Amino acid sequence: MLRLEGVSVCFGQNHVLNQVDLSVAAGEVLVLLGPSGCGKSTLLRTIAGLETPSEGQLFWGAQDLTGLPAHQRGFGMMFQDHALFGHLSVADNVAFGLRIAGWGAELRQKKVAELMALVGLVGFEGRSVDALSGGEAQRVALARSLAPDPRLLMLDEPLASLDRALRDRLVSDLGQLLRELGQSAIYVTHDHGEAFALADRIAVMDGGQIARCGRPVEVWADPRTEAVARSIGHQNILSLDDQGHCVLGRLGGQAGLVLVRSDGLRLAPTGVAARVVGSVFSHGRYDLQVEAGGQLLQLSAVESVGLGDLVYLAWSDDAVVPLRSSST
Repeated sequence: MLRLEGVSVCFGQNHVLNQVDLSVAAGEVLVLLGPSGCGKSTLLRTIAGLETPSEGQLFWGAQDLTGLPAHQRGFGMMFQDHALFGHLSVADNVAFGLRIAGWGAELRQKKVAELMALVGLVGFEGRSVDALSGGEAQRVALARSLAPDPRLLMLDEPLASLDRALRDRLVSDLGQLLRELGQSAIYVTHDHGEAFALADRIAVMDGGQIARCGRPVEVWADPRTEAVARSIGHQNILSLDDQGHCVLGRLGGQAGLVLVRSDGLRLAPTGVAARVVGSVFSHGRYDLQVEAGGQLLQLSAVESVGLGDLVYLAWSDDAVVPLRSSST
């Protein structure tokens, strides 16, 4: 198991990571989620051994990794651009690390065959990587990363360069494959959809720290801070006045921020009046954007409503969640 205790990384006077505590259990897929500049890629590089902590320690079980070179950690890395070697065939790309590690030709060939079957690319062994589609290249890069049987696989936004339809398909395949292998993994992304599709646990980063960490359902239900709420895709964040009022009525006892989760907001025969300003049909439901008192809100509904229609809103009490401001 990987464990980080009080890990900080400074570049000059800039604290890119600040007292990070984190763990990854055996067979767990942990997703690091957050916007650009929050520190997630630096954290991944620090775990890989490509950055040196200014403070803190890293452990694998009882083994102290803090000063251990990257090539001695037994970790695998998959990058956004795949970093495949254009002058090598698919099979030779997959076998590259094995050859460097001194594996014999017969063992390399057997391992490559296993991996080609695993990622669904049987018959591609002799192809040039320059002839591959984006999705095929991603699978080759994954096979190469898995070839040395890493005790931890690290993936730095591996799907970011692909189009949305292909990403949605591959993220499902990737999650299934990692779980079939029982592979411990850390996956970095800024896309909350990828995070929820893949993660056993999500660690949301903000300002070089872990702002929230937990199972996807826990983080979704109670993000705790405004920054985390926005990072995971919540949009119904409302400001309360000194008496706890907002456009939906009294939702608290004092000034502050609350989240009204979209899964608890619904259309009703009576309630707070709102005007429909956006409607998209998706997976048997309508994703609606409505305007109430100058505030844009999002919810889903099975009812068909038109742009400009007057609707009424109601919500469940447990969908109203207090938030701390990102500045506090």
